Amino acid sequence: MTKPNPEREERRRQQKEIADRLKASGALDELFAKIDAGEPLTGEGGLIGGMLKAALERGLDAELTEHVGYERGDSEASLHENSRNGTSSKTVATEVGDLELAIPRDRNGTFTPMLVPKGSRRLDGLDGMIISLYAGGMTLRDIQHHLASTLGTELSHETISKVVEQIGEEVLAWQSRPLEALYPVIFLDAIIVKIRDGGHVRNKAAHLAVGVDMDGIKHVLGIWVQATEGAKFWASVCAELANRGVRDVLIVCCDGLTGFPEAVEATWPEATVQTCVVHLIRAAMRFISYGDRKAVAAALKPIYQAATADAARDALDAFEASELGQRHPAAVKTFRDAWERFTPFLAFPPELRRVIYTTNSIESLNYQLRKVTKNRGHFPNDQAAVKLLWLAICDIEDKRARDRAKERGLPADRRRADGRLVEGQAVTNWKRALEQLSLSSAP
Repeated sequence: MTKPNPEREERRRQQKEIADRLKASGALDELFAKIDAGEPLTGEGGLIGGMLKAALERGLDAELTEHVGYERGDSEASLHENSRNGTSSKTVATEVGDLELAIPRDRNGTFTPMLVPKGSRRLDGLDGMIISLYAGGMTLRDIQHHLASTLGTELSHETISKVVEQIGEEVLAWQSRPLEALYPVIFLDAIIVKIRDGGHVRNKAAHLAVGVDMDGIKHVLGIWVQATEGAKFWASVCAELANRGVRDVLIVCCDGLTGFPEAVEATWPEATVQTCVVHLIRAAMRFISYGDRKAVAAALKPIYQAATADAARDALDAFEASELGQRHPAAVKTFRDAWERFTPFLAFPPELRRVIYTTNSIESLNYQLRKVTKNRGHFPNDQAAVKLLWLAICDIEDKRARDRAKERGLPADRRRADGRLVEGQAVTNWKRALEQLSLSSAP
């Protein structure tokens, strides 16, 4: 039998209690009658919009009462220094559509409402909705059309753009936040995004770095769009991480990037740059015919599962000499070209190999990010791409956290919610891996 979730049961109880109290009071009788008569709940002319309008105007009137010091209709109003001075009309965009509000005024012009602040044309909930839609991959024009068609709220392209731009400072703060002094392992992988560069749209690589801290917890350290190829770009990335507090890194796992190993070694001389083994296998299999794939994959296993570098070289030589290796020399060349960056992996014990075997943790994240970016066409600049990717990561982790919260209290065999994707995820058997890493790094 399913164990009830205490928090959910309490929330349901409170909601039912409020609903029953309103029904018993007769306050909802007129609303029910209008619903039965076919009047809409949402959209233009909807009942919910009317209720929200009434609630907001009542709250604004209460704010003005506190400001001027007397109730509406008070016979002693003339004794107060300030007084009411009618209302002004204001259109406010909300989650249920545009509302025409009567904003109360005071004679001295000193009333500053908190419920609907001066200059505000949207309620906070609508801004949150816009950012959520943007994080889900919608373009600004998609959001504009969605709000108009579902809520009846007409917002200009410029207004929606300003809402999204508000998070720019948050992204900048996240990208420049202080980091830990030591990350035993850092993974690096990239997603290709289309970005306008002058009069052309170019494919650029947005690189994501994920660091594993001393407690075995993963953190997204930053996102960098590669503006230039090679060592200069990677030197700037490593320098940025060092300036943010990273004093040492033990292993950096990545897919062979030109100039990256040199930049890492110049910044953290004791670090080991390890080629992602899964990427290496994929590269070796790239030109293998479908009929030979299974056989080649089996023949490559003794190489990357070898106990030592010498044993791995013997296995590679044996594969090269075989009839299968003779037919596929490109697979052999892929391993030989990456040999210097592949062999450090073979020096590590099994627990540590499992940690650094692949950049799959970032690849899983990138798979989700590609679903967000595939319908975007292209980005106007590098900053826009970084902003969306950061928002998407936050949105994915938040959705997963909400799903886990809903299942809290259920037996393990009935939980279906996904765990953390990357941010905050714990590495399996980390203590044992860290122990072996410290022994491997000892002089």
